Amino acid sequence: MSPSGWPVQWAAPHGVGAWMTTRAGGQSTGPYAAFNLGTHVGDAPLAVAANRRALADSLGGVRLQWLRQEHGARVVQATTATTDDEPCADAAWTDEPGVACCVLVADCLPVLLAAANGRAVGAAHAGWRGLAAGVLEAALNRVADGAGCEPGQVVAWLGPCIGPRRFEVGQDVVQAFGGGSRFTARGWRDGAQRWLADLPGLAIDRLRRAGVMALSDGAACTVEDASRFFSYRRDGVTGRLAAAVWRLP
Repeated sequence: MSPSGWPVQWAAPHGVGAWMTTRAGGQSTGPYAAFNLGTHVGDAPLAVAANRRALADSLGGVRLQWLRQEHGARVVQATTATTDDEPCADAAWTDEPGVACCVLVADCLPVLLAAANGRAVGAAHAGWRGLAAGVLEAALNRVADGAGCEPGQVVAWLGPCIGPRRFEVGQDVVQAFGGGSRFTARGWRDGAQRWLADLPGLAIDRLRRAGVMALSDGAACTVEDASRFFSYRRDGVTGRLAAAVWRLP
């Protein structure tokens, strides 16, 4: 069964492909049903491998560069010659056609980047820790450098993630971003002040400060849509979605 996709609608130039999976269409079962792409969540390895092959096939046989994500800001270059199947990083970029930069998410924010001249693309995994550490700025700079353009000439797409009605956080998250209008006081729970955080809004703020003006938002909450999306905050044990971007061969 072929994987289903969430629409990636953005201002990427001709010659750039992009895809965001949903949980439908794969071979995984139980809490991972059905199109889980994460190898580290306890799912059957053969099912995950079959799902990854199905994704590669559906994208025309591009090489998928996966990452061992650590909620940091490291960015790696993806090429056909890359020997590490899953380097430790939270973003990847490439200027080589036929190589897809992939990030895994289950509430964290996937961000796809493409230079307006089409010469480089990138993908970033932006949970709040990586976002505060500068993963988007780091990925943006690598894509711009690889394409020989300014950051303002890069377009971005923000995919489905935990929405502002569901992302309850503590003082540590508020302090990491210096507070601001993206946080709404929720009250006290278990003796501690809690807030609701707007993760896409925080990402948009950082991208705009870095010069990106062409932004498109996937506008869906992973927690609230159990039929389409995996959500760690909702389910605990669950699968992983993937967002990918590549230059067409």
